[in-house]
Amino acid sequence: MSSRIEDYALIGDCESAALVSRTGSIDWLCWPRFDSDACFAALLGAPEHGRWLIAPRDAEARTSRRYRRDSLILETCFETRHGAATLTDFMPLRERSPSMVRIVRGERGEVAMHTQMIIRFGYGAIVPWVTRMEENGIRAVAGPDMVQLHSPVRLRGENMRSVAEFTVHAGETLSFVLMYGPSHLPPPHAVDPAGALAATEEFWTGWSKKCQVEKRCPESVVRSLITLKALTYAPTGGIVAAPTTSLPEKIGSARNWDYRFCWLRDATLTLLAFMNAGYFEEAHAWRDWLQRAIAGRPDQAQIMYGLSGERRLTEWEVPWLPGYERSAPVRIGNKAHEQLQIDVYGEVMDAFHQARMGGLAASESGWAVQIELLKCLADVWDEPDEGIWEVRGTRRHFTYSKVMAWVAFDRAIKSARKFNLPGPVDDWCKTRDEIHDDVCRRGWDADAGSFVQAYGRKELDASLLLIPAVGFLPPEDPRVRATVEAIERRLMVDGFIMRYDTHKTADGLPPGEGAFLACSFWLVDAYILLGRYEDARKMFERLTGLCNDLGLLSEEYDPAARRQLGNFPQAFSHVAHVNSAMNLLGIAKPTEQRASEHGPVAAGQRAE
Repeated sequence: MSSRIEDYALIGDCESAALVSRTGSIDWLCWPRFDSDACFAALLGAPEHGRWLIAPRDAEARTSRRYRRDSLILETCFETRHGAATLTDFMPLRERSPSMVRIVRGERGEVAMHTQMIIRFGYGAIVPWVTRMEENGIRAVAGPDMVQLHSPVRLRGENMRSVAEFTVHAGETLSFVLMYGPSHLPPPHAVDPAGALAATEEFWTGWSKKCQVEKRCPESVVRSLITLKALTYAPTGGIVAAPTTSLPEKIGSARNWDYRFCWLRDATLTLLAFMNAGYFEEAHAWRDWLQRAIAGRPDQAQIMYGLSGERRLTEWEVPWLPGYERSAPVRIGNKAHEQLQIDVYGEVMDAFHQARMGGLAASESGWAVQIELLKCLADVWDEPDEGIWEVRGTRRHFTYSKVMAWVAFDRAIKSARKFNLPGPVDDWCKTRDEIHDDVCRRGWDADAGSFVQAYGRKELDASLLLIPAVGFLPPEDPRVRATVEAIERRLMVDGFIMRYDTHKTADGLPPGEGAFLACSFWLVDAYILLGRYEDARKMFERLTGLCNDLGLLSEEYDPAARRQLGNFPQAFSHVAHVNSAMNLLGIAKPTEQRASEHGPVAAGQRAE
């Protein structure tokens, strides 16, 4: 049985990532990219679907763990009756081939250890041909894939697994290095474990020191920024929503999706999180990725893309994997890329506007693409769509989608006026006003006393918390306060916010899911805008308390079972955490930046 979702740690090299359990088992790894086939897939099945274990032979060993300083280097400490040892796990930043290093160091006495390597390419389906590479190492090959393990101890084959037992003594260090390469090319050069450790630590601690808000933010916020950096695909600047697929939104349900792609919906808040923390290089790369991804015919723009901007994200199911805690099916790819979600137009235009406000230079062709996007939006904004939550059912006139259509035209108008950019501003103003009137007339339910999820419906939606944050209505508007209070009454469960009433789901799936963490952070932001600072502080502390011992957050939280749910770690949750912290502490205040004429502090200037 897999560990609880929150019991995993993340290691990565800004191109792929692995999840490591408390017991020293790597249960998930996709190589060479985040979205490649997994060679360790025990997370979604059993050990026979692929894992790499290094742990004490004593099943009663005590375990603790931490990240080394402000890095992505994981240290797991094992204590037994006879001694103590530390397992250090990390993935060096790539020069050529992907690699993973695991170093076992004896701290005191002696510790009897064992290792078990089960390589299964193709998401646990393909058993490779394993040969001895050198005295103690092995090479595994299947089709296009090859991994080789440099081991300080001799491994033997046992039941289609490579295993070994060894003892580490105080002061002794044993280093294991796993490397990946295409099977038709020469094997990759071996990595020097000590040198790789020093270089990896230097990279992460150096990156963390660039944070301009580190001394004013809780340690958990810095960890969220490091996690966002780890989820960045360095070659292109795209940011993956999560490094996993099919971790369920409800244990045993079919709400299992592949999140190893880049969503346009995350654009603005991700951009602001990086810029406000002083990471303009990452913000610039993300903005450039966004511009390349949407390039082409505007009517062919998608809500999400692959790491390099790929458009074909065909969804299929993996029948041989039983799923996390029997939550089937396991899905690869994401059919939602075919959906119409009008809100992403607003996110794209807002992101580009905030980038300009932050001093990120833009190209003329980028503005031309945005003008074409607005032409397309002018034709579709009044159509029904699948909405922010990607419902797989009947299209509706979702209120939030219309609000973000308003945002798209609003940001275009502001950019044109502030930066002297050409465009039919008068026409945009008319369309913006038309959308605003439509939302206020049809999205407001006088009987319910709040805005509603969709025109003609009674259900609420947590996305309505963003109405004041994006500047559609001012916080002091009584309709804003009434909507926030309605969401508190009807969508709050044990102090956390649900996305919507899943007992009235329209996507054809069984009802029920956990509380969506980003939505609860949106309530923090709404409280701040309404002047309810104590409520905001309490909610923020409650949410921060959900982080696991390493500061990681999943997509959702089950208040009843007190466990995290959904793909892990989730970029959207960590972005929301960073931005809410900055709002609460008065650092930059991303909600005010979105809603006003004041953008993030420009590149080269330090936030105060």
